[in-house]
Amino acid sequence: MNCRQVSVVPTIHMSKSTTVICAFPSSHFIFSQRRGARHRVTMGTSSSSYAPKTVYLDVDGKMQKVIFSRYCSPCDIRELLCSSSNIARNTAIRLVDSEGALVSIDPTMPTNTPNSQYKVMPQSTGQVGDKEDMFQNVLSQVAEQFSRAFRINELKTEVTNRLAMLEKRVELEGLKMVEIEKCKNDLRKLRDEMTSKGGGSFTEDGKKLSPRRDVPNYPKYTLSQETIEALKKPTFDVWHWEHNEMLSCLEYMYHDLGLVKEFNMNPITLKRWLLGIQENYRNNPFHNFRHCFCVSQMMYGMIHLCNLKERLTMTDMCILMTAAVCHDLDHPGYNNTYQINAHTELAVRYNDISPLENHHCAVAFQIISMPECNIFANIETEAFKHLRQAIITLILATDMARHGEILDSFKQNVDNFDFTNHKHVTCLKLVLIKCCDISNEVRPTEVAEPWLDCLLEEYFMQSDREKSEGLPVAPFMDRDKVTKPTAQIGFIKFVLIPMFETVMKLFPQIEEIMVQPLRDSRDHYEELKQIDDAMTEAQKKKTESKSLGGKKK
Repeated sequence: MNCRQVSVVPTIHMSKSTTVICAFPSSHFIFSQRRGARHRVTMGTSSSSYAPKTVYLDVDGKMQKVIFSRYCSPCDIRELLCSSSNIARNTAIRLVDSEGALVSIDPTMPTNTPNSQYKVMPQSTGQVGDKEDMFQNVLSQVAEQFSRAFRINELKTEVTNRLAMLEKRVELEGLKMVEIEKCKNDLRKLRDEMTSKGGGSFTEDGKKLSPRRDVPNYPKYTLSQETIEALKKPTFDVWHWEHNEMLSCLEYMYHDLGLVKEFNMNPITLKRWLLGIQENYRNNPFHNFRHCFCVSQMMYGMIHLCNLKERLTMTDMCILMTAAVCHDLDHPGYNNTYQINAHTELAVRYNDISPLENHHCAVAFQIISMPECNIFANIETEAFKHLRQAIITLILATDMARHGEILDSFKQNVDNFDFTNHKHVTCLKLVLIKCCDISNEVRPTEVAEPWLDCLLEEYFMQSDREKSEGLPVAPFMDRDKVTKPTAQIGFIKFVLIPMFETVMKLFPQIEEIMVQPLRDSRDHYEELKQIDDAMTEAQKKKTESKSLGGKKK
C-alpha cells in the first residue's frame, strides 16, 4: 500500500470539450480481514495505480468532465473549475449539486456521475466576508512560510555550531576511546538530523518544526464489516496492515466512538492530526507507529469488550484513545535508564523524572498546538485544559517505574469500585492504558512473537551502545545473557497476569479472551525454557565427556 510519492505540477489541457486534467499518483483500496489475511482491490485500470478524481459539471447546459489530483490544493481545484466553466480565474465561486446543496471544493469532494452534474456559480458581490477570510488565509500562509524559513535557518546555524564544537573536541582534547566513540555517535546523529528535518518532526532539544506541507492525504479506504468487527477484538492481526491502512482504521475508531461528533472535530483536521502523529514516530524496531496502532487498537477493543461506553463519559473515551495514540511519540529507541545514565538532554531537561514520557507529552501537544492539526479547536478552553491534563496523566503512567504504585492503588479500589467516583475512574484509566501498552502477549502467538523479536532487537541495540559508552547494562537487555523464554516468563508471571487478573475482577468478561491467552503464553515459554535447559545440560555433559576422554589418553 506504500504508494510512491511523485512531485507533480498540475497542468491544464484545454480542448474543444474543455476537459481539465491534473496528473498524480494515487490509489483506492477496499480491504478486509479474513482469518488474518488481507484482501486488496485496486480500483481503476492503470497499472501504475494512479487514480485521478473525476467530477462532471453542467456548463451552460453542456456536460464538462473535470479530472484533478487528489493531492491538489483547494486553490488549484477552484482554478480548474473556473477554467472549465469559462469564469475568470480569480472569481470567487461556489459549487452546488443537482439539488442545490453546496459541495466543498477540496480534494475530498464527493465524486458524481454524468446524471448528477455539479454547477459552478460565481459568488455574489455581497459575500465580502468570504473574500476577507480567503485574503486572511493567504496572509496567514505567507506569514507561516516566512516563519518556517527563519526557524530552519536558526536550526541549521545551531546544528552547525554544535557540529563544530564536537569536531573540535574530538581533534583537540585527546579524549578517551569510549568518549571519542560517543562523540562520533553524536556527530552522526546531528548530521542525520540535518538531512531529515525537511519533514515534520522535533529536534532533540524540543524545538518544533512545522509539518511537511507536501504530505498528501492518505487514500480513502472502505473497511469491510469483517474488518470492523475484527478491530474490536484482541485477536486482530496488526501485522497485516500498512501505514495508510492503519491511519484509516484509527480515523474510523474516532468516528465510531462518536468522538468526532461529540468534540466537533473537523474531519480534515483529524486526518492531518493522524498524519502528524505518524510522521513523529521514529522507525525503531519496537517503539514505532505500528506499536502506536497496536496499543490504540487494543484500547478500542477493551472499550467495546468492557462496555465502557455505557459506564464512562465521552470525555473519558477521548482521553483513553488520544493518550494511546500519543503515548510513545518521538521515542528515540533507548529507555529511561539509558537516558538517565548517559545524562542525555532529555534526562537533564526533565530532571531524571520519566524523561521519555514527559517528552512524549510535549511532542503530542506541540502537534496539537498547530492550527491545522488541532482536533480540539472547537471545544471550550476549560474543557481543553481538562483533556490536556488527563491525557498527560495517562501518558506519564506508561513509565514502568510506576507500575507497582499504580496497580496497588487500583487494587485498593477494585472491590468497591464506583463509576461515579472521579478518583476510582482515573485509577481505572491509568490501569487500562498500562494494560494496552504491554498487551502483546494477550494476542495470538503468531502475532505476539514477532513483537518479542522487535523488542529484543531494540534492547540489544541499547545494551551494545551502553557497553561501548561504559554504562551499566541490564541483564534482560544483554544479548549474551537473555533468551526469549527468560525474557518473557518473569514478565508474564509477575507483571502481566497479576495486572490483568485484577482488571478481571471488575470486568469478568476479559478472562477468556485476554487472561487465558496470558496463562497459555506463560506455559508456552516455560516449556521452551525446559527444552533450552535440557539442551544446555546435554551439551555440558558432552563437553565434559570429551574432556575426560582426552585426559585418559
